[in-house]
Amino acid sequence: MTIGKYLRWKDAQGKVFRPVSLTGTELLNDRTLNKSTAFTQEEREAFQLTGLLPPRVQTFDDQLNRVYDGFSSASTDIEKYLFLRSLQDRNETLFYALLSRHVEEMTPIIYTPTVGKACQEFSHRYQKARGLYITEENVDAMGEMSRHFMGKEIKIIVVTDSQGILGIGDQGVGGMGIPIGKLSLYTLGAGIHPAHCLPIVLDVGTDNQELLDDPMYLGISRKRLRGDAYKRFIKAFVQQVKRYFPKAVLQWEDFSKANAFDNLDDYEDSLPSFNDDIQGTGSVVLAGILGACKIKHERLVDQTYVIYGAGAGGVGVADQIYAGLLKEGCSHHSARAKIFILDSQGVVFDDRDGLEDYKRRYAKSRSISEGWHATDLGKISLTELINNHPVTVLLGASGIGGSFTIEHIQKMMEYTPRPIIFPLSNPTAHCEAIPEAIYHWSDGQAIVATGSPFSDVEYNGQQYRIGQGNNVFIFPGVGLASIVSQTSKITQDMFTTASYALAECVNEQDLAMGCIYPRISDLKAVSVHVAEAILTQMQATDACSYLRNKDLKQVLAEHMWEPVYLPYRRV
Repeated sequence: MTIGKYLRWKDAQGKVFRPVSLTGTELLNDRTLNKSTAFTQEEREAFQLTGLLPPRVQTFDDQLNRVYDGFSSASTDIEKYLFLRSLQDRNETLFYALLSRHVEEMTPIIYTPTVGKACQEFSHRYQKARGLYITEENVDAMGEMSRHFMGKEIKIIVVTDSQGILGIGDQGVGGMGIPIGKLSLYTLGAGIHPAHCLPIVLDVGTDNQELLDDPMYLGISRKRLRGDAYKRFIKAFVQQVKRYFPKAVLQWEDFSKANAFDNLDDYEDSLPSFNDDIQGTGSVVLAGILGACKIKHERLVDQTYVIYGAGAGGVGVADQIYAGLLKEGCSHHSARAKIFILDSQGVVFDDRDGLEDYKRRYAKSRSISEGWHATDLGKISLTELINNHPVTVLLGASGIGGSFTIEHIQKMMEYTPRPIIFPLSNPTAHCEAIPEAIYHWSDGQAIVATGSPFSDVEYNGQQYRIGQGNNVFIFPGVGLASIVSQTSKITQDMFTTASYALAECVNEQDLAMGCIYPRISDLKAVSVHVAEAILTQMQATDACSYLRNKDLKQVLAEHMWEPVYLPYRRV
């Protein structure tokens, strides 16, 4: 199987090995080939490593125990993050093997929530080069950059312009932590070889004055590029990606809400691309709602949905719920009627001045509020909406901590005995309500999921496991299916299929504990199931697909890398 410049060959006896041409310190400094203290004596002699390593040869398990001890000895989460990033920069095989053995413990360190702090402190904690930094000045030189970049045959790119990072906003060049973290999850969950992954930051400046005033800031120290100049830059970037990385899937990540929708709309037909904040978030939330409906013994069409927060994530959630309702037989009009979105001005109505285009499809007619009791019918709050309309599903994407209250939950219980409450904003401080409080307010009847990780809750003798609506359950599988299928477009239907596949990964024991998401430790199995479901759908609907009549499990296995050391032979 070919994995970039790294090959797995078999000799005449059928033994698998990897041909390697690098020697000495060049080999030790190649993070995808380095085995460090696990190089055998024969390999040390063949690759001119004698004397460059301590004399004792360690086993893979010895190394794993050593680096786990180092991780455990770090006293803060940011120190643990830096330890893992340093390991990743030295030895990616060991890094991913360690992650795969401690998924639940380490996923919150390499990504949400710790990565947010890492982005904020990026310039002060910078360690080693990884990825590409694209600016208005160098975008036309991406071909030259790609020739010098370590990875070849790039198959997945995660790109950010760092304007909307994880509820903490504009982080300038520090947003590089996001693509690095996301791609780590692609490798961990979907087995995409690190050499096929490319993190990119589009440094178009920053409006974060604290960064502009910081003499240590590593990015371009000027205000953000905007308007037509920004659009021209994005167009030039996409053209360069298509030219120099023609096999790559492009994931847009943490752009401002307007740019997120514009970039997706402008380029989803130009190259296989998607926006995880919009489509990934929507898909994982729909999967959670499907699980909650199983607990309630009801259907999507039986619910009325309120999404508190109308940014990219909130509208993405509305889009996916809408797609799910259509799938279950709802008409277009009825599906839209069931979904309310709220922003800082309250319920989004269609007669609002300056209404953004991406919110318009869920804007309500003013006539719906006739007869409602409200202080100002032009600005109806969350509380007033719930008091006047039979809401059964409340989803938080606002980033406003504590915005769900006992009043909201108890009023919803007048409409349904099992309200569905998902306070999804992260990090934890921005969560709309703490799960323990929701269980108390609802006497244990609410069905709860969060965006941040929370410990189990015990209430009235019942143990509740808090499912995390983490996009990591969706995007690795979607990315893997897109790579394997060689699709030219990533469609909304692929994400709907992913939602139903994820919902199938929740077992009866989970549902009995009120949990509607699998454990993060099951990430690889979930990602494979999601990918297979998407590919199965493609097999059934695309007569021209090269996947026709293929064994999908075998095809997926052939594309997935495992973090193990292979014997090396010098070429």
